[in-house]
Amino acid sequence: MKAVFISFNQAYFEKIISILDRQNIRGYTSWNGSVRGRGTKTGEPHYGSHAWPTMNTAILTMVDETKVDRLLEKLHELDKETEAQGLRAFVWNVEKTI
Repeated sequence: MKAVFISFNQAYFEKIISILDRQNIRGYTSWNGSVRGRGTKTGEPHYGSHAWPTMNTAILTMVDETKVDRLLEKLHELDKETEAQGLRAFVWNVEKTI
């Protein structure tokens, strides 16, 4: 099992959910409206302020290891469509669940 953390421009929310649905990934937790940040290399700040009004959203989902590569591939395709919007995904090992 893997944990996939996805941080992205709030405008992507419905598209990200659609990707999860098409990959048969049901469970997730999301943070809406209070996720702020800026890209490591070229991304503009997403602070929700007057100067930088854009906001991010984040999703954390637990995914079977066999689905991770395909999920990342689909997320990367979306990111390439409009790179300036900002989308990043990170994968961690899940040691235990209850």
